[in-house]
Amino acid sequence: MERKLDAKLICSIFAAGLMSFSGVLIETAGNVTFPVLMKDFNVNMATVQWMTTGYLLIASIVMPLSAYLKNNFSSRKLFVTAAILFILGLLIDSTANNFTLLVLGRVVQGAGAGIAIPLMFNIILERSPLDKIGLLMGIGTMITAVAPALGPTFGGAVVNQLGWRYIFIFMIPVMAISLILGLTSISKASYRINRSKLDIIGFISVAVTFVGFILAFSNLSTIGKEPFFFVIPFVIGIIALIIFIKHSLSVEKPLINIRVFKKSKFSYGICAYFIFQINTLGLSFILPNYVQIVNHATAMTAGLLLLTGGLIGAIASPIGGRLLDNYGAQKPIMSGAILEIIGAILFCFFASALIASKIILFYAITMLGIGLIMGDTMTASLNELDQSQNKDGNGLFNMAQQFAGAVGTAIVSAIMQVAQQISTKATSVGKLIDGAQLGLLFLLVLVIIGVYLLYKATKIVKAKE
Repeated sequence: MERKLDAKLICSIFAAGLMSFSGVLIETAGNVTFPVLMKDFNVNMATVQWMTTGYLLIASIVMPLSAYLKNNFSSRKLFVTAAILFILGLLIDSTANNFTLLVLGRVVQGAGAGIAIPLMFNIILERSPLDKIGLLMGIGTMITAVAPALGPTFGGAVVNQLGWRYIFIFMIPVMAISLILGLTSISKASYRINRSKLDIIGFISVAVTFVGFILAFSNLSTIGKEPFFFVIPFVIGIIALIIFIKHSLSVEKPLINIRVFKKSKFSYGICAYFIFQINTLGLSFILPNYVQIVNHATAMTAGLLLLTGGLIGAIASPIGGRLLDNYGAQKPIMSGAILEIIGAILFCFFASALIASKIILFYAITMLGIGLIMGDTMTASLNELDQSQNKDGNGLFNMAQQFAGAVGTAIVSAIMQVAQQISTKATSVGKLIDGAQLGLLFLLVLVIIGVYLLYKATKIVKAKE
């Protein structure tokens, strides 16, 4: 197929990107609605989080199928299936009269997102001109990066004015636009169909791995009182992972070709990508809680304080991609890494007095770094693989993103709760400050590790001509 940057390619990327955008927007907007949902459905915090966990769990399970689906179905069929699933999930959530139905709607949306996100990057990798891949990967990353920036503000405004159901109602016309764009721009022959059998053992083992780990980390905050709720699913996840690795290395056509990890630059890149995704999600958990509990501000204000940084990060993604196309991967990625370290140090140093102006500035620095890092790290790492391995590498990166989303917040939340339990401060505000300090210190350590991995990943990686 001729690689040409035309209106159809742009519309294809945008159509698939809108679906990814909607999923992430609802996820981050939904975090603001938790107190309201707990009251409306009479559920506790551990239960209400399944609205997000259920979505991420199913998306994580579906994403390993991306290589198989790509080989056996046209991108048009995959896109339409994903769009229908997502719209169906929105309809279920907008009319849900109990919490089980609400979670079911999010699960159906997760299945749609699990198909759509890898599809967007596959379209870019296979149809884009080689000298525009970095830019378009940056644009694809920007589409999904805008959502976390807008989510808390959007969720707070809608809940305050209209009620939580309208978060889902407003997304239905957005998804209708996505479906129409996809139907008109994604042709039936976008990709060559290369039939293959589904690796059943590989799929079951990787699904059990994700279920085990996500259940374990969801229960991490109660490990002191009920350790078995963490230990048992964690051990099951470890066993399933070992089975998956051994099986994948013993068959000719595994579900995911994990032999790509033999490419050290790819391995460093995807590990760094995973770490910085946890850092981003960790901050998006710590800061809104800090603003509301310590600074006594509203959820709407918390969302607005993060909005500037989120938008800066989103805008930086295509800029980073263009820099990669022109100068190679190392300069933009390591520039972003330096900004990440500066932001993490500032957050740690001023953790006891994070006033609004400091949060805006420090978060903007951090998200500018993220914008330069994430899309370029994915592009540079995939450039290390043969073209036939791109679908496996792409699937692994999208799995890493969703898995980081599922476990990142749980880990940071557990660290903060432990810090608050051992804090000697008399007030809840003082205890939360102690929790935030330990959480931010943990993220600083992660950032330092991530920067080292980025250095190793980009030491000799250059964009392909």
